[in-house]
Amino acid sequence: MSPFVQLLASAVALMMAMGIGRFALTPQLPTLIAEGQFDLTAAGLVAAANYLGYFLGAVDAMFARQPAQVRLRLHAGLWLCVVLTLASTAAEGFWSHLLLRFGTGVASAWVLVMITSLTQQLAAAHGLQRLGALVFAGPGLGIALTGLLALAAHVLGLGSAGLWLVYALAALILLLAVRRGLPQAVAPAASAVQVSSARSPGIARLGLVYALYGVGYILPATFLSQMANQRFHGHWLADLFWPAFGLAAALGVGLVSLRRPGRTRGWLTATLWLQGLGVLACLMGDGLGLGLGVLLCGAPFLACMQLVMQRSRELAPQATQRNAGLLTACFALGQLSGPLLATLSNHYSGSLQPALLLAAGGLGLAGVLVVTGSSGRLGCRVGTRTA
Repeated sequence: MSPFVQLLASAVALMMAMGIGRFALTPQLPTLIAEGQFDLTAAGLVAAANYLGYFLGAVDAMFARQPAQVRLRLHAGLWLCVVLTLASTAAEGFWSHLLLRFGTGVASAWVLVMITSLTQQLAAAHGLQRLGALVFAGPGLGIALTGLLALAAHVLGLGSAGLWLVYALAALILLLAVRRGLPQAVAPAASAVQVSSARSPGIARLGLVYALYGVGYILPATFLSQMANQRFHGHWLADLFWPAFGLAAALGVGLVSLRRPGRTRGWLTATLWLQGLGVLACLMGDGLGLGLGVLLCGAPFLACMQLVMQRSRELAPQATQRNAGLLTACFALGQLSGPLLATLSNHYSGSLQPALLLAAGGLGLAGVLVVTGSSGRLGCRVGTRTA
């Protein structure tokens, strides 16, 4: 199988596992709340369960070192996304959705960590770094797909169970289309194992940056559809914001992939601060504010993820899988904090505004940490040679 086909299959795998398995709850929230299955406060806890599963899946993925372990988690994660999404059609109420979202969190983390590690190695080995970076556009396209399907379901009058079924069928079709084209794991060289066990300077700070990013982006990413639904009073126009978010995210990845080598820190800082401005724009609450939120939060969303993983590779080029798992775990902890923060904010103030302010502040601080961190020039040189 050619590297191009494997990278394309990987992008589609992320499109399914992240766009459907991971983020399908967001466009479903208005319908689930309208059906009385839970309220906005409980929705934050359901989302938090998804992020807890994401954290545990990422931690587990760090210890998958053998090809058989990598292959098992990758394919099990993909199939679990399909099965658990299908099971959501029968879910009713808070606890069933919480447990199912927890499971999809574990599954999507397995897929993300394995695909990230495999595609970075594949792209570096064949000199396809820019094409490898475009793999991260997959989740954005998946978000756009789930948003458009939600819009169609709204127009047709489908309930949440009907839309879960549509999502499960779409996930199954995507999985069957790509499962034979996914990259194959190979046993790591002995030298790589030795290097990967060594301490990587700068990874801890990068993990803190990624955790703050997780807190900052997850509030609009989780509650954007609900905020739009409240603003437009259930009109179908509210359903356009989520697919627009996904499309902006995919375009942002394409833009960042065109950057010159060696400028990862500057681009990462810019994406963090732009997202901070986008979160503040959501505080306006009107159509313009939400539109700015879609653009300023959506466009840097996946680009930031791509830049963090690239920065990790610059700092420790021989520890891609371990650090991808470590950073994803930090990211998941941040995401887990976001919905809990939203739950407290909604409970005590009756709105998401305090949580959004803290999220914007966290993104601003993350950008400062990137700017003030060490340049890591040695790591950049090593990463350039191995790329």
